[in-house]
Amino acid sequence: MKSFLVGEELVQNGSITRPQLIKALEQQKKTGVQLGQILIARGYLHHYQLDKILAQKFDLTFVEISKCQNFDNFFDPKKIKQYIELSYLPKDKDSLFISDPTPEKVSKIKAIYPGAQLMVTPRDQLMYFIHLFAKPHLSHNSVYALAETYPDYSAAKVFIGKQVFVIYMAVSILLFLMFHEPIKLFWSINVFFTIFLVSSFFFKFYLTWKGSHPSNDYKISKEEAAALNEKELPIYSILVPMYKEPEVLPHITKSLMNLDYPLERLDIKLVLEENDKETIDKALSLNLPEIFEIIRVPHSMPKTKPKACNYALFFTRGEYITIYDAEDRPEPDQLKKAIACFKRSAPNTAVVQARLNYFNPDENWITKMFTMEYSLWFDFFLPALERIKVPIPLGGTSNHFKASILKSIGGWDPFNVTEDADLGIRFYQTGYTVEVLNSTTYEEANTQFGNWIRQRSRWLKGYMQTYLVHMRNPIYLYRTIGMKGFLAFQFFIGGTFFTAFIAPFLYLIYFLWLFSRTSIFEDIFTPTLLYISIINLLFGNAFFIYIHMIGVFKRKYFNLIPTATTTPVYWIMLSIAAYKGLYQLFFNPFYWEKTQHGLSKELKSK
Repeated sequence: MKSFLVGEELVQNGSITRPQLIKALEQQKKTGVQLGQILIARGYLHHYQLDKILAQKFDLTFVEISKCQNFDNFFDPKKIKQYIELSYLPKDKDSLFISDPTPEKVSKIKAIYPGAQLMVTPRDQLMYFIHLFAKPHLSHNSVYALAETYPDYSAAKVFIGKQVFVIYMAVSILLFLMFHEPIKLFWSINVFFTIFLVSSFFFKFYLTWKGSHPSNDYKISKEEAAALNEKELPIYSILVPMYKEPEVLPHITKSLMNLDYPLERLDIKLVLEENDKETIDKALSLNLPEIFEIIRVPHSMPKTKPKACNYALFFTRGEYITIYDAEDRPEPDQLKKAIACFKRSAPNTAVVQARLNYFNPDENWITKMFTMEYSLWFDFFLPALERIKVPIPLGGTSNHFKASILKSIGGWDPFNVTEDADLGIRFYQTGYTVEVLNSTTYEEANTQFGNWIRQRSRWLKGYMQTYLVHMRNPIYLYRTIGMKGFLAFQFFIGGTFFTAFIAPFLYLIYFLWLFSRTSIFEDIFTPTLLYISIINLLFGNAFFIYIHMIGVFKRKYFNLIPTATTTPVYWIMLSIAAYKGLYQLFFNPFYWEKTQHGLSKELKSK
C-alpha cells in the first residue's frame, strides 16, 4: 500500500482547498471519522474523487462501472444485504467492483472471495447498479415481507373470515331486532353509546391529568444531549419519503443540514418514486452533499409511504433510523436527545417518538384547531400513555428506531395507511416498548378543508385497519398487552374513529329534540338516561373545549384559546373524514390519499 497523506494529495491535485482541509482535520479531532467521509459530508469532495485517491492508496485499479457491460450474470440475490453493507458487486467469478475501500472492508471481501481481483469504482455508480439488479427482489420484499413472514400483523387482508362472520351475525341480529323489538334495540344502542362516551371522557381526562406531569417536559435536557461524546455517536439514517413535492425539498434539506449532529455520521435517504421525475430532478439540481442519497422506489402497488420506507430500509447504514416528512423542521438537537434517551432506557425500548406541532398555528381556523389537537395529543396524551405503560400509536414522523429491532419485526406494513400507529401497537405485542421524547418537530398544518379531509380520512381509515388487524384475536391481544393496554387500545384506537361515527347522530337527535320538542325519542330516552345523555353531551363538549385550551396553554399559544370553543364544529369535520375513510376501507382500502404540502403562506413566502 502506498503511503501518503490523502488530505495533502487532495489539496495538491486541486480537489479541495487548504482551508477546507484544515476545517476537516479539526472536525476529525472531534468525531474521529475518516477524513474522506468528512470532506464528502461537507460537500468539499465527491466520492468519485475520493475513490480515485483510495484506489491508488490500496494499489487497486480504478474503473468506472458505468462503462462496463455484461456483468449482471454473477449477481446473487441472496447476497444483496452483503453487497450493500460492504459496498461491492461481482463483475465475474474472478473480479469485483468495490467503493469506499478501507483495510477492514478489503480484508472481509478477500476472505469471502479469495484471490479475486478488486477494482475501485465510484460509490454512486456502484449503488446505482446494486439498485438496478436488486430492484425486483427488494420491490417484492418491500410489499410482501410482512404478509409472508408475520401474516397475522398484516393488513393485506382487510377482514379475515372470523371477522366477516361476526359482522354478518351482528348485522343479522340488528336487522331482526329492528323489525321485532325496535324500541328495545334503540334503547340498548343508546345505553351502549352513553356508557362508551362517558368512559371515553373519563379516560381522556385521566390522560390529560397524567400527561400534565412536569417531568414529561424535562426527560432529556439540552445539556445532557450536548454532553454526548461526538466520537461515540453512531451513524444515524434519516428517511425522507416524498412524492411530487419538489417545492418543499429545499426546506427539508436545509433543516437536515442544520441538525446538531456530525454530518459525516448522517445517512440521509431521499425516498422518491422512480416515476416522480420532477422531484428527482429538483433533488439533483440542489447539488447536495453526498450524505444525501436518492432512493428510487420501483412502481408497484400499493403505492404507499410505508412500502417506500421498506424499500429504502434495505439501504440504510445507521444504527438508528428516523423518518421526517417533506415539510418537517425538527429541533436541531433532536437526534442527540434521542440517543441520550435510548442510552438511559431499557434494552427493549424499540423507538423514541418525538413530539409534533405546527409552524403555522394561527394561519386560519383549520390550522388553529389542528394545532390545538396536536398539542393535546403529543404533549399530553402520548406522554400519559407512556407513564401508564400501555401501547402508544406512533406519529407519522420523527419516530426514532433502533434499526435492528425495526428490521427484526418486519418493518412497516405497506398495506396500512397509518403504518405508524400500527407499528406502535406491534412493538408492544412483540415485547418492546415506546418512549416519548421532549423534542418537537414542527410541520405544516393543513390550511385547506379538502386537503384536511383527505389527510384525516386516511388517518382514520388507517386506525380502522389497525383495529381490525390487532383485534383478529382479542384474547391474544389481551394476553400480550394486558388489561390496561387492552382497554387503552379500545378507547384510543377504536374510540378515535367510533366517536367520530356516532357524533353526528347524537347531535342530530339532540337538536331535533331541542327545537321541535318532539316526543318520538321518549321510549329510548328514559328520564334517567335522558339526563345522563344531556349531561354527557353538554359536559362532554365543555370538557373537550377545556382540555384543548390546556393543550395550547402549555405551548403559550394563548391567541388560539378562544378558538377552542368551536371544537364541536371540528368534530363534525372529523365525522365527515371518518365516513369517507370507512367507505374507502371497503372499496379502496390501500389507497394512499395524498396530502398536498407547501400550501402555507410561510412556505410560499420563502
